[in-house]
Amino acid sequence: QVQLVESGGGLVQAGGSMRLSCAASGSIFSINDMAWYRQTPGKQRELVATITKTGRTNVADSVKGRFTISRDNAKNTVDLQMYSLKPEDTAVYYCNGVIHRTWFSGGADYWGQGTQVTVSS
Repeated sequence: QVQLVESGGGLVQAGGSMRLSCAASGSIFSINDMAWYRQTPGKQRELVATITKTGRTNVADSVKGRFTISRDNAKNTVDLQMYSLKPEDTAVYYCNGVIHRTWFSGGADYWGQGTQVTVSS
């Protein structure tokens, strides 16, 4: 009954900006690490950015300096703020979170349905 839903994707020109949001809902006890991935047809899913429960972040070299990840624990949301977008950033972007449904349960990996980001030249 836990689900992650992404929003904010669409079409943008190169050099533009876009913000992706992901909201977790359902029976949630706690959320540990959260992340954004992206995938292009013919390529494996790529880790873009991660953020711990306390806000510690890591960003892939390919987007470092252009993308930032943030979260709001009170709202169970994680955002990906993207600047200076390039055509090579075009992909389906997926939200990921390690979520505990109860205090005694181990964390399970949950994925959103993905949102398309297309960057035109």
